[in-house]
Amino acid sequence: MSIGERQSRPRGVPGRAQSCEPADAFRGVRRRRTGLAVARSRIAAVIGAIALIAAAMLAGTAGTAAATERGPQAAAAVWACSGTPVPAGYVITDFNRDLCDGRGAWYHQPASDGIWACSGSPIVPGYVLTNYNRDLCNGKSAWYHELASDGVWACSGSPVAPGYVLTNYNNDLCNGKSAWYHSRAYSGAWVCTGSPIPPGYRTTTSNNRDLCNGKGAWYLVRV
Repeated sequence: MSIGERQSRPRGVPGRAQSCEPADAFRGVRRRRTGLAVARSRIAAVIGAIALIAAAMLAGTAGTAAATERGPQAAAAVWACSGTPVPAGYVITDFNRDLCDGRGAWYHQPASDGIWACSGSPIVPGYVLTNYNRDLCNGKSAWYHELASDGVWACSGSPVAPGYVLTNYNNDLCNGKSAWYHSRAYSGAWVCTGSPIPPGYRTTTSNNRDLCNGKGAWYLVRV
């Protein structure tokens, strides 16, 4: 090596140092870029997972809301063999003696205001029987179901809705089965003999034998 070559090289710096520094710097930048890319990929994955979970939750909520909105209408009517229990909230609306290998079957469907239900059908709470037809249900006869209301005539044998009393009687209604007039209880009402007395009320000893078409009535007062 000549003296000129020795003088042109920086003192105290090895010959390889100059060639390695750019490579090391490049590798450092590349590692930082790779780390940023990995971090961004992980963040994107987390965001995607959160979006999927949120979508699933919204879909589940929408499905539940739709099922709730459909309510009783989502339930299907069905023919069931004789002896099959009737589900809660259902009534029996028809009879077919040829089904179930000759044992007969009953048509079960959700109760609704203004539905004819066969004799022997369950009566859903809140409903009263307001008419009778001996020819329906393939000759088994049927009763007309209505939601209880103030001033409705309900056939003899119909349940009396809570909070109601019987205030009159008619022997000719319900196709000859007779009927009772249902009124909401109030202090000062004359209630027919045999009427239920709602909680918080009592009858006095006054009995008017001419009321309720001769059935007699009692004076209702609050306790």
